[in-house]
Amino acid sequence: MKRKFSVLTVVMSLVIIAGVDYQQEASAQSVNVIPTFRVDPDWPQVPEQWRLGDVSSVAIDAAGNAWLLHRPRTLPPEEAHMAAPAVIGFDSEGQFLNAWGGDGEGYEWPQREHGLHIDYQDHAWLGGNNCPARNLPGLEPLFDDQLLKFTLDGEFVMQIGRANMSRGNADGENLHEPADAFVHQPTNEIFVADGYGNHRVAVYDADSGEFKRMWGAFSNAPVDQDDCPNVPVDVQPGPGPQQFSIVHAIRISNDGIVYVADRENRRVQVFTLAGEFIDQIVWPDALFARNLALSPDPEQQFLYVGGGSGIRVFDRQTLEVLTTIEGDGVIGPGHQIQTDSEGNIYIAATGSGYQRLLFTGLVPR
Repeated sequence: MKRKFSVLTVVMSLVIIAGVDYQQEASAQSVNVIPTFRVDPDWPQVPEQWRLGDVSSVAIDAAGNAWLLHRPRTLPPEEAHMAAPAVIGFDSEGQFLNAWGGDGEGYEWPQREHGLHIDYQDHAWLGGNNCPARNLPGLEPLFDDQLLKFTLDGEFVMQIGRANMSRGNADGENLHEPADAFVHQPTNEIFVADGYGNHRVAVYDADSGEFKRMWGAFSNAPVDQDDCPNVPVDVQPGPGPQQFSIVHAIRISNDGIVYVADRENRRVQVFTLAGEFIDQIVWPDALFARNLALSPDPEQQFLYVGGGSGIRVFDRQTLEVLTTIEGDGVIGPGHQIQTDSEGNIYIAATGSGYQRLLFTGLVPR
């Protein structure tokens, strides 16, 4: 039986004291331990004059500050005048830092904000997943086919792709409703989970925006199947289709392994940096692979994947499921998730809100 673990810390003599350094503790333990968490009820403190719409993503900068990406246009009409800028940052104590984002000169802000990533140089990358057939109020009938790069002060740096210009999965110049991105520092390449309209991983130079390579599920060449809006997938037992459905999240480990969340097909596929397929996790029983995060210890022992009613914790080396973080105030699996250097987990859950789970220690399985 697959064991589930409550977010509340178990009171037991072998529990490791909360508040210790995550990296030292995780390095000292084997995979016979599991991480524990508790909800932080006081995080964050949003300025009183502002309201947040659906929070779609969260990212952590080099100083440990958390930045939320939200959708101001999802606020009800009576609160629209109180909308905070789309990107809003908080320090480790949850105090407000800065906010920016929205339409501006020289770039095309996405119609429907989706993913946010902060790279090793503290650049913010963001994209959207609007398609015209959604017919959402307040949005222009445009596909979000671009990825934007900013400083954390909101200064525009670069745009990859143009709105409404995608020519499909073979197009290296444009994206098509990109869901997430991750910059790999050793190669300075940005890996894009592309996404809702395309069904691929697309890789670009993070400075020039030059297209480098792409791949689909099982390392296959991606093919076009552009459903706008997206249609449900009939999940069957087995390894799953030869093509990605919604490529919803992407992370790269310290040892250069690429993890890709294929949400509607309920699987996480694992690749080399060159796009060679290695392995996969399939969980057909419930909506799975909503998001991805890695634990911050040097070995990154734990892979976190949103699925079902919570966040599943896997041994990153064996891909064995270890436990599930759920219940006791956890808002669920989330839309996108992230970890900080202390091992805390941040959840952006669109219509369900946003939350920080404080790491409280490792306990025996």
